[in-house]
Amino acid sequence: MRQFLIVAAIMATLPFLASSSVQAREYPWCAFYDWSGSTYNCGFDTLGQCQATISGVGGYCRPNPRFQPQPQPRARRRH
Repeated sequence: MRQFLIVAAIMATLPFLASSSVQAREYPWCAFYDWSGSTYNCGFDTLGQCQATISGVGGYCRPNPRFQPQPQPRARRRH
């Protein structure tokens, strides 16, 4: 019985541990594999990566409309 309770406690805490470290990320480039736009992959950091992916299979690359660049940290000025 004690072993069951230990396993149940561990299983109950796993979703909380996993969800705290996961973040969604939008990438700046999308590959569209057909002209209707129904098949696409928006997981590319550069235009070159996107173009290499569609090379040989067809399609086109466009900027991801949902991509929001992260603000760059400001450099500290020395006094």
